Amino acid sequence: MSERMFPTAQDAENAFYEALERADLEGMMAVWAEDEDVICVHPGGERLAGQDQIRESWTRIFASGPQGRVQIANQVAISGVMLAVHSVHENFTLPGTKAGTPGAKPGTPGAGQPVPILATNVYLRTAAGWKMIVHHASPIPSQQVQASAPASGPKTLH
Repeated sequence: MSERMFPTAQDAENAFYEALERADLEGMMAVWAEDEDVICVHPGGERLAGQDQIRESWTRIFASGPQGRVQIANQVAISGVMLAVHSVHENFTLPGTKAGTPGAKPGTPGAGQPVPILATNVYLRTAAGWKMIVHHASPIPSQQVQASAPASGPKTLH
């Protein structure tokens, strides 16, 4: 599918976010491993498995062209010889949103804060370089939701 090589997991991650901002389907799919055991979960979406489902989802997302900017913050990277896991905060600034609302276009009067997403990206070192095998993104709960959470009580580990 792709002749593009990524010498490091960070190179693959950079290419993923560049393709996302450009709405570049071929660039996006060049990041993914050519394997049916790849997984993608978009914010609020269902689990997509395999190249066909993942390509179809990005095709729909990119259909209207580039939709905004994404800034990555708070990256935590765990790397091994064959596997790398990156946990990041994705901050999307989307055009066309009303001023004063989350995701409002930067520079507009009263522009809101970027839309915050928490993502986990997993990369595998393959013969074709580092490739993405998992992208799981979820909305970050609002401060109000976090503030209303019980301070004590049973903890769930997963």
